[in-house]
Amino acid sequence: MSDPSPARAAAPVLDVWCDLQCPDCRDALDDLRALRARYGDRLELRLRHFPLEKNKHSFAAAQAVEEALEQGNGWEYVEAVLGRVEELGRKGEAFLVEAARELGLDAEEFDTALIDGRHILIVDADQAEGKAIGVSGTPTYVIGGERLDGGKSQDGLRARIEEITDRLLAGQE
Repeated sequence: MSDPSPARAAAPVLDVWCDLQCPDCRDALDDLRALRARYGDRLELRLRHFPLEKNKHSFAAAQAVEEALEQGNGWEYVEAVLGRVEELGRKGEAFLVEAARELGLDAEEFDTALIDGRHILIVDADQAEGKAIGVSGTPTYVIGGERLDGGKSQDGLRARIEEITDRLLAGQE
């Protein structure tokens, strides 16, 4: 008997292409919470950055999320920022630093990261990959090789993601 290969046992990945100043992405938070609650670590949710040009603070917000991930508090920060997209629109980078402070993160390091641009390459790479696979709006989900566009409507998307996830998990058994 041989051990299953690590690649085979790995959790399915749900890439969530997101603009952190996007009201549709904020509306998708409930679905993302429900998916995290249902699958836990059996489904890997990966935030992928796709800042839209129309949202002038979304590129900085994507960099701030990378800093939050580095400081060990990515999803909570994502939820804090997405939950207040209007405030991000009004206050810009000052809000990103303020949200970090509210969560007990190193706000000064956030400020420095936004100034020195240490996370720009990650954001640029995500955006380039998104464009290469046909992402044009947010939120867009990719799981099991299937792309689901949530920018027009969220209706039925969580059920479709669950259907694909269940199929992928069943294939691991």
